[in-house]
Amino acid sequence: MANMNLTLQVWRQGGSFGDGRMVPYDAADVSPDMSFLEMLDVVNERLIAAGEPPIVFDSDCREGICGMCSLVVNGVPHGPDRGSTVCQLHMRRFKDGDTITIEPWRAAAFPVRRDLVVDRGAFDRLIASGGYVSVNTGSAPDGNAIPIPKDLAEAAMDAAACIGCGACVAACKNASASLFVGAKVSQLALLPQGHPERAARARAMVALMDNLGFGNCSNEAECEAVCPKEISIATIARMRREYIRALVTGAGR
Repeated sequence: MANMNLTLQVWRQGGSFGDGRMVPYDAADVSPDMSFLEMLDVVNERLIAAGEPPIVFDSDCREGICGMCSLVVNGVPHGPDRGSTVCQLHMRRFKDGDTITIEPWRAAAFPVRRDLVVDRGAFDRLIASGGYVSVNTGSAPDGNAIPIPKDLAEAAMDAAACIGCGACVAACKNASASLFVGAKVSQLALLPQGHPERAARARAMVALMDNLGFGNCSNEAECEAVCPKEISIATIARMRREYIRALVTGAGR
């Protein structure tokens, strides 16, 4: 494929309390073999050379592992490719002359820090409220000391694949974090190591999710459709069962 000339419509915002706006940029002579973030790197190099402020965006591993590359591309969190992150998106998915709209996650619980960077500290607070297991210190227990059925182990691993990117929140019309919380609750509720704190975990994480300003799940599965790890909305159902169980039994107080 020949190199492409594209137009970018990029959200620029100076800070959390400033007004933002869409700003057009030319992305000329873009190789189809570039990743999306490499294309932004090239655009930023040209902006810096011209004495203009670069576009601020997040990235780290660039291997689809960390979830830092949180961009909405043409209205879709992480772009058009299913089961992948923005850093795994390549420019061959676009055509010469295309206009590409690039925005940050849109959620009250994820305030914009600058341009395309949002503060996802709300996820950290959710994990701190219950997304862990307590263990005694000392030598590590034997790996086979607690037998776990294969189906439960696989379901727990599927839920544990969540990278906390926040695409589920960005895709949901209510900005719900139910898929994220559901994945964390499911991961630990399925394993015997997580059973002692399962009620307290469900109560604390669901309550804090509401307090942080995330909306409620409307069960339309937009979150599952954009999740780079394709986590099932079945985890949301499990989270609700765990929460109701804690309320009915009075456990976890």
